[in-house]
Amino acid sequence: MLVDSEILAAQVTSDTLHSLGLTMSAEEALVALVGLDEAAARRKLEEIHGADLPAAFEAEMATRLDHAFNTQLQPIAGIADLLEGLRLPFCVASNSTHERLRRTFAVTGLAPLVEGRVFSADDVKRGKPAPDLFLLAAKTMGGFDPSRCLVIEDSLTGVTAARAAGMHVIGFCGGGHILPGHDQRLRALGADPILTHHHQIAAHPWLADPLPAVATA
Repeated sequence: MLVDSEILAAQVTSDTLHSLGLTMSAEEALVALVGLDEAAARRKLEEIHGADLPAAFEAEMATRLDHAFNTQLQPIAGIADLLEGLRLPFCVASNSTHERLRRTFAVTGLAPLVEGRVFSADDVKRGKPAPDLFLLAAKTMGGFDPSRCLVIEDSLTGVTAARAAGMHVIGFCGGGHILPGHDQRLRALGADPILTHHHQIAAHPWLADPLPAVATA
């Protein structure tokens, strides 16, 4: 929820599949893939299309994503102000690879705000929707009890992972990739409340309590 990358990634996925003769719209990619790590996304695409993807698929995706990120990627409006204003421990716990996260934060100017606070699916055996990534973040950031952690998530897999970890979850629907009804799906999985703007997050009373916060990219 730190950067508006999912809509770009969905379009790149659609374009890359099209170059292989496979059909999937950007909207279909959003529905199917948002929140999945790289390995799970490959499995899902192969399941949907009933065919194995070429070994170079991820490399081609990475090249196209680099171009899209370098020319179009933007942070979520107001997120830098939110991070700068936090007065409690926070970190990023994302299903993206460390390499992609480094590119993401460098391009958007967020790198100085999250340096030393980034956890990736690369760090665990099981990415989201398993709770492993959030539990690792809570332990590494200071051995925090999961029940005292607050996660801000915009994906179904992320909310599922946070709840499995025993953490509180705010559902965020302020990204450009959010489709109608997504708020209801997040709430059904245990996110509460559902917010759409960074200033709503900053004003939420939970952030005034001594809760560590785990924000996801």
